[in-house]
Amino acid sequence: MLPADTDISLMELALEEADRAADHGDVPIGCVIVDPCGRVIGRAGNRREADEDPTAHAEILALRQASAALGTWYLCGCTLYCTLEPCPMCAGAIVNARIQRVVYGCDDPKAGAVRSLFQIASDPRLNHQAEVSAGILAEPAASRLREFFARLRKQGKK
Repeated sequence: MLPADTDISLMELALEEADRAADHGDVPIGCVIVDPCGRVIGRAGNRREADEDPTAHAEILALRQASAALGTWYLCGCTLYCTLEPCPMCAGAIVNARIQRVVYGCDDPKAGAVRSLFQIASDPRLNHQAEVSAGILAEPAASRLREFFARLRKQGKK
């Protein structure tokens, strides 16, 4: 397991990806994946709006990059950092990729699937479980989301 200060610095990189997502009109969620040595092998922000793709979540895009970097879908020993608790789709992809550890910022009470609503990543009925660490830089992650949705409401959008 990486030291706590490493978790913070890698979550800061995920927050940078979240900011990039917001810059092009997507929900500010960012994700970074590191290999067992701590080398960044995938990083992305949400691109659902930009790509008009419902699967273009930050986690899915970063998982694709990480798999390409390693030349395999098998991401055993890797850690995924995400600013928001992963949804059911992303939690399923995390399990399928064999991610060892998930570190996220703020909980998602409406769609969280690793702790809040479901515990997909650690469900013992599945063929793989990931360790989950929550609350790393939760407030900066949550404030980005609050500000983004406040701007949308002010513009009369959902």
